[in-house]
Amino acid sequence: MTQKLMAVADARARILADLPAMLSEQVALPDAHGRVLAADVAARTTQPPLAVSAMDGYAVRAKDVANVPADLKIVGEVPAGGLHEGTVGPGEAVRIFTGAAIPDGADAIVIQEDAVRGGDTVTVNEGVTAGRYVRPAGLDFQKGDVLLSAGTTLTARDIGLSAAMNHPWLRVRRKPRVALLATGDEITLPGEELGPASIVSSNTFALAGLIRAAGGEPLTLGIAPDNKASIRRLAEGARSADMLVTTGGASVGEHDLVQEALSDIGLKIDFWQIAMRPGKPLMFGRLGDMPMLGFPGNPVSSTVCGVLFLKPALARMLRTGDTEPVFETATLGVDLGANDRREDYLRATLTRDSGTLVATPFSKQDSSMFSRLASSDCLIMRPPHAPPARIGDPVTFVRLGDGTLRI
Repeated sequence: MTQKLMAVADARARILADLPAMLSEQVALPDAHGRVLAADVAARTTQPPLAVSAMDGYAVRAKDVANVPADLKIVGEVPAGGLHEGTVGPGEAVRIFTGAAIPDGADAIVIQEDAVRGGDTVTVNEGVTAGRYVRPAGLDFQKGDVLLSAGTTLTARDIGLSAAMNHPWLRVRRKPRVALLATGDEITLPGEELGPASIVSSNTFALAGLIRAAGGEPLTLGIAPDNKASIRRLAEGARSADMLVTTGGASVGEHDLVQEALSDIGLKIDFWQIAMRPGKPLMFGRLGDMPMLGFPGNPVSSTVCGVLFLKPALARMLRTGDTEPVFETATLGVDLGANDRREDYLRATLTRDSGTLVATPFSKQDSSMFSRLASSDCLIMRPPHAPPARIGDPVTFVRLGDGTLRI
């Protein structure tokens, strides 16, 4: 009898269901870029605090320049950030610069290009209406306005806005600490001497990059040989982490020891194996109170699982709301055969043909080929039992951007 495998969406929902929110911490504004806000941010000041000039020119009463040319007496000068102590009366003007407060009595600005100064007099050649080139108080925001919401991943623009709102510190979510444990007698670190059957470890390096890009902090525990004692010993290093991710030892076979080894120290399995390719042997459970994800040892499978499950899990812990992969639509670049009972994720490139987005999967999809994943722009998702598809048919995909410059 064929075992019924859990659907990908159901597995993700199970993983996200009870993940705790990270506690908050306060960081200095220069250190807040890329962090996730734990609380709304309200303006501590009004911007601008007073009505100010938007241009260099002359502060006037609009009715005094309704008919031009008009000669006005200059009764003062206000630099940027300055104030005029007196009041602008009939037939008077104040020389003013961008950012300076509008003097009492004035209600408009004549730009300097439309006026000619002669000593203490200015001749205005173009009239203005009330409010012209005046930035009213609070044009940008008012004190108390909530301009950034909890769950926002802070960009450079957000940092600038926070500074303008007079916040030197921000309260953000603590970065989730994710412990990474690789397993396998055959696994060696990059740069180490290789044996005849050695495989250079790439899983934890790729996952560490994904974790950083998703707002987390990776903690690499090392590589455990294929014995329960070693796996248990290295896993103890995850006790201070918020999540444990293992790679390898999650499929069916006599050397797949992760589940057995960790069960000895308290692992409770929620589910094991899902209807997905690559990544069928996904495992999820809890080691005490700490959530644990068991990924396949295959580097492509491990990274794809990271995109579809670990990244959403970190979003849930950070409470960003980005807990579902963003699926988009493109046209297919090649013919594809019918799919089997597993949800299939095909490594593919994205191009444009006369403005139309085209997703073209690689002809070879062997899950050992990490170079194909590195060259991919996206993963084409094919549902279980999808019928054959032809060039030009619509396909669903998820982008593989594991980190972008946030400005």
